[in-house]
Amino acid sequence: MVSDPNWLASTLEAAIEPELPIIDPHHHLWDFSRGRYFLDELLADTADHNVRQTIFIECGAMYRADGANSMKPLGETEFAAGIAAQSASGRYGEMRVATGIVGHADLRLGSEVAAVLEAQIALSSQRFRGIRHHASWDAADDVPSSRIEPGPSILLDEQFRAGFAQLAKHNLTFEGWLYHPQIPELTNLARAYPESTIILNHLGGPLGVGPYAGRRDEVFATWRKSIEELATCTNVVAKVGGIQMPINGFGWGERETAPSSDDLLEANRPWYEHTIEQFGPERCMFESNFPVDKLSCSYTVLWNQFKKLTVNFAADERAAMFHDTALRMYRLEPV
Repeated sequence: MVSDPNWLASTLEAAIEPELPIIDPHHHLWDFSRGRYFLDELLADTADHNVRQTIFIECGAMYRADGANSMKPLGETEFAAGIAAQSASGRYGEMRVATGIVGHADLRLGSEVAAVLEAQIALSSQRFRGIRHHASWDAADDVPSSRIEPGPSILLDEQFRAGFAQLAKHNLTFEGWLYHPQIPELTNLARAYPESTIILNHLGGPLGVGPYAGRRDEVFATWRKSIEELATCTNVVAKVGGIQMPINGFGWGERETAPSSDDLLEANRPWYEHTIEQFGPERCMFESNFPVDKLSCSYTVLWNQFKKLTVNFAADERAAMFHDTALRMYRLEPV
């Protein structure tokens, strides 16, 4: 997963409204064989926009090599907290990276996952805010499943739900990463645990590959209805973005030149507008999903499209989606 800097540079834009405060509630940091994304890379990508804070989201990076499998994800939290400490020193500019950390714990452990959650909280320098446990799975062989191989209907599994129930007890949110056919299962989970805060990742993962390729209108119709039902759950908040991945089927990486913000907005507008209409700005927050979405566009272009999308929104509505919803949901202090 390595982006092509020359291809990204084929489309350059100046940042629109560079003074607008942003909290990016969804990015990763890693050092894998497929590429490295540390503080330096993130600083370079975010330089054109006024990103005040960021939220680190688990991605399987820096797991511990030794110890019990259930505790290996603690290594990722230690790693993210270290990057956060670098940023908090002020030596790298005003942006504060990973002021909130969302890690991983295997909720299939049931109530025993409490020990993992408590260890994550203790290691995070008071930055730990939630758990992401992938549910992204599809029966088609040509649709990639999550690295943790969740299998079908994990969100309905009783053992998983016993672990999920521990999150609210520890004041932690749940990040829902799944594919669009599974949104009704997330709705079921949200209704069963109304005291738990659920954050929908990547608009619910609308698929555009495998058996879903070439069927965008049909996928949109199914997704649209599912989003309407999910939005009736007041304990669910939506991240708006994260659909520039290859699995979404837009084919940006197959173009000769990188897309502009106008190109992105033309393709993404129906998905974004429907989500905002259903959840309301106070339950929406724009996300970058970098460096994953960097395969398809630059950071500057990505956030320019969000600013163009919302040009006619009220000032307080824009503030919510760019900054305030994330500030509230991840219990951050203003920077």
